[in-house]
Amino acid sequence: MRLRPVLPALVRVRGRSMLPTYREGDVLLVLRGARPRPGRAHVVHLPPDRWGRPRPLSVKRLTGTDPDDPHRWWVDSDNPAEGVTSFDVGTLAEEDIAGVVAGLVWRSLG
Repeated sequence: MRLRPVLPALVRVRGRSMLPTYREGDVLLVLRGARPRPGRAHVVHLPPDRWGRPRPLSVKRLTGTDPDDPHRWWVDSDNPAEGVTSFDVGTLAEEDIAGVVAGLVWRSLG
């Protein structure tokens, strides 16, 4: 197990994939380097899209580990109508989990 420092960061939400939990413009406190926590929202690195273009950092809910590989994680959107999930991109490696969302700092009025 590798020890890594846990550092706070602020992240602004873009898009609708985490509605109703988080909405466009919300600001989240994220603990970078924190261990993944099933059931919690996280900031993740998704794999490139089908054309090989990189995707932006994303806020996704970790639903649990992959039953075939406990070092990989299933991710989901809170909005079933939108967003990329593990059904689209497969499971994510632990290195793809950038941080755990600790909480909402500022709620967008929009």
